[in-house]
Amino acid sequence: MYAVIATGGKQYKVSEGDVIRVEKLGKEVGEAVTFDQVIAVKGDTLCVGEDVKGATVEGKVISNGRAKKVIVYHYKPKSGYHKKNGHRQAYTAVKIEKINA
Repeated sequence: MYAVIATGGKQYKVSEGDVIRVEKLGKEVGEAVTFDQVIAVKGDTLCVGEDVKGATVEGKVISNGRAKKVIVYHYKPKSGYHKKNGHRQAYTAVKIEKINA
């Protein structure tokens, strides 16, 4: 059984026991998380739309952190313009415990 959930402007395909990295949720390690934006659930059959209206996915926060640095470099030729920035995206690692469909 798997589900497709939406959080942080992205969609994730999850099964029970999976560990996913989502946009930072502001929860502490060990806290429970409930995802109520369930797009689809696949058990014996695929359920979407009104069939998954009350479905939820429960998980537990494993860690909070920041991803590897991504270098953002702007350059314009012949003008001497160079600009270098770095960005590290914050994330929350969540272990999926139960799919309620």
